[in-house]
Amino acid sequence: MTWETIIGLEVHVELKTESKIFCNCSTRFGGEPNTQVCPVCLGLPGALPVLNQQALEFATRAALALNCQIAGYSKFDRKNYFYPDLPKAYQISQYDLPLAEHGHVDFIFGGEPRRVRIRRIHLEEDAGKLLHSEDGGLSADANVSLVDFNRSGVPLIEIVSEPDLRSGEEARAYLNRLKTILAYADVSHLKMEEGNLRADVNVSVRPTGSTEFGTRTEMKNVSSFRAVVRGIEYEAERQVKVLDEGGSIRQETRQWNETKGVTIALRSKEEAHDYRYFPDPDLPALDISRDFVEGVRANLPELPDARQARYVRDYGLRDVDAGILTSDLSLAAFFEEAAGLYPKDPKAVANWVLGDLLRIMNARAAESDEIPITPKQLADTLMLIDRGTISGKIAKTVFEETMATGKDPEVIVKEKGLVQISDTSELEKVIADVIAANPQPVADFRSGKETALGFLVGQVMKATRGKANPGIVNELLMKALK
Repeated sequence: MTWETIIGLEVHVELKTESKIFCNCSTRFGGEPNTQVCPVCLGLPGALPVLNQQALEFATRAALALNCQIAGYSKFDRKNYFYPDLPKAYQISQYDLPLAEHGHVDFIFGGEPRRVRIRRIHLEEDAGKLLHSEDGGLSADANVSLVDFNRSGVPLIEIVSEPDLRSGEEARAYLNRLKTILAYADVSHLKMEEGNLRADVNVSVRPTGSTEFGTRTEMKNVSSFRAVVRGIEYEAERQVKVLDEGGSIRQETRQWNETKGVTIALRSKEEAHDYRYFPDPDLPALDISRDFVEGVRANLPELPDARQARYVRDYGLRDVDAGILTSDLSLAAFFEEAAGLYPKDPKAVANWVLGDLLRIMNARAAESDEIPITPKQLADTLMLIDRGTISGKIAKTVFEETMATGKDPEVIVKEKGLVQISDTSELEKVIADVIAANPQPVADFRSGKETALGFLVGQVMKATRGKANPGIVNELLMKALK
């Protein structure tokens, strides 16, 4: 029997507000433990929550960017469960009346267009963070855990997809596109290492061709896209093995162990009734007006699809190149600024960004927000080529040196003596030596083999260490050979 993997994702995104969702405490990452807390986010008796208006606006902006329908009426609920990082013993979330529903994310996977439906987006508060001694050496006692409540009350949106994904790599492609859209919408810092973006992964398998869903398991708080892929692959294989051996899948919550590369059972999976949801009596319902929604929509930043279309229309780029450039907001911003500084040929700018820049960045495993060259330095390099100061080949050397040292291209050209040789008398001497040293290619060219010219040009460039002006070399070489 062959099996099909069914995947749905619940993505938790911390919103980039300066204060928490129901109090004035700071959301800044990295503060001393338990210093960004107050009676509200600690759940002390008598403390009342007040909704952060900016959190609602950011959540609405994200929902619109993801093509969702915004509810006219929504409310907050108490999700009741007991865990050390939850000071009130309940989480303020949304249950039956979420902020938004029925959205979608479009992306390309395997060269084909794909659409994953968004079931719902709801607002909620984050929990605290547990620090375990076996993970961080907090105590000699391996049973000790400490709780940092600084994160408690940070505003979250949870983006729940339909079970439309079929592989770990497809899930990664969806997450990449989702992250790109949220970056353009400017609602979150999206730093996974700081917990701004986390995913709960639901996995089940079913016989190929079946329309019935199998029993699913859930991996909680997977904190990297790589872990999502590996976790899905492992969990699908585990479930298939259990079923092939005649066993059955338990509906349960599991944890991904990155070190061992396995999922580990934590507890049986809770259903909605286990959380005993009920409306939070301390928070009024949200009556969301159309004017509010349209106001947020009118202020939406330019989104990836719109920017991609603009690059094709205004810069004359190929759709595939525009798609790569706009797949990352930092990369798109770099290209656009460089193209503004070198308006004569945006395609040349795109070629350098998509070629040499990305090649060097990938080799260094650098992030897009760590580009070690400025748009002006790239534009200056191209202008040095235009002025005949350096050749295209030398420009690549200058570009790499700029990325390695941060020095401006003009400085590197002067320090390393890379100025292009355009003096005809100097080049004529080199050409004469090359012709004398290569009688057979010369004879081949004169007998009609024009490809021999390329070899001779290469010999001139080699003799000048790449400094010769290629255009002048071609002209002088042709004249000498004829």
